[in-house]
Amino acid sequence: MTHDVYIIGSGHTRFGRLQQTLEELVVEAARDAISEAGIAPSEIDAVFLGHFNSGLVPDGFASSLIHQADPAFRFKPAVRCENACASGSAAIYSGLDAIRSGRARNVLVVGAEKMTHRSTGDVTTALAGAGYQNDPVERGLSFPQVFAIVAQAYAERYGDPLDAMARISAKNHANAMNNPLAQMHKPVPYEFCREVSDQNPLIAPPLRLSDCSLISDGAAAIVLSSADAAASAKRRVRIAAAEHVSDFLPMSRRDFLAFEGPTRAIAQAYAAAGISAGDLDFAEVHDCFTPAELLIYEAMGLAPKGQGARALEEGTVFADGRTPVNLSGGLKAKGHPVGATGVSMHALAFRQLTGQAGAMQHKGAEWGLTFNMGGTAVANYASVLNADRA
Repeated sequence: MTHDVYIIGSGHTRFGRLQQTLEELVVEAARDAISEAGIAPSEIDAVFLGHFNSGLVPDGFASSLIHQADPAFRFKPAVRCENACASGSAAIYSGLDAIRSGRARNVLVVGAEKMTHRSTGDVTTALAGAGYQNDPVERGLSFPQVFAIVAQAYAERYGDPLDAMARISAKNHANAMNNPLAQMHKPVPYEFCREVSDQNPLIAPPLRLSDCSLISDGAAAIVLSSADAAASAKRRVRIAAAEHVSDFLPMSRRDFLAFEGPTRAIAQAYAAAGISAGDLDFAEVHDCFTPAELLIYEAMGLAPKGQGARALEEGTVFADGRTPVNLSGGLKAKGHPVGATGVSMHALAFRQLTGQAGAMQHKGAEWGLTFNMGGTAVANYASVLNADRA
């Protein structure tokens, strides 16, 4: 018996300020994934929903919203998974476990969030709930403030990262121009991102508006199948590795710049898949704030610790580079509907590896990495995906 699991279908709504309800977003993504998978809804054995919520919507029991996609889903087991900004990956990994345990052959995973109907202050407060609440200092920090502290600490230890952060922002906005599903379809030049201005104000010094990801609505979905269930699939991508590492919640207990959770998760994923960083053709990673992407370069092994800027200076992570990062535009420009993010990464990686990425396509892609992070590098999910059948 093989424990290989495959993605055989994907669904993905637009990300942005959308009129659809949470339920409508879930249903749209679910139906698209099932359609592409080419299986009947009755063949789905379980459904998992990645959804953070934290008071953003009144739907406190949203797992069975997926059932609205088709009457055949009635009586299928449904579970909502929540792990902060990594809720989508938590749902995927739960689906993997269901298949590998033998309890399911086909699983539908949907990630979704509805955020833009709330004020920026409300969203900031909701997201801050993913921080450590039992310390008065940490409890009082928003996530922009947390990553401002990270940028300041990086500057003190390694040198000013602001130029690299601006290049990351400009890169991801340029990539989003090729993604019709992205929230932002406006080129944002490096020069704009580099300077503080009325249009690019400081949000939490030294973070500028251009360093911060978006408040977004949206949903994404994938169908996971066991090897036997995926035998006749028109398209399939093998999940070569799926590693989850969780760290202490209090930042005071960690050296954040060491980025140990992400580094461990990614290294374990490489080892499980039998590859190294040099084998990757692309990566979709968690650029909630530009300092995070900079640190992820180092965690991926694209540059030594403290030298993440080299991945930019050498062109490695650009669309025409050796290992393009965030061809979708990333959270920075594609958007960040929290529960959908991890599923979106896997859905778009599936499309890359099956030659369906359109203008985003990286020719000949065979190996992709996704890295989805919950909290301040607390919940860390690294997947390695391998092209199998296009």
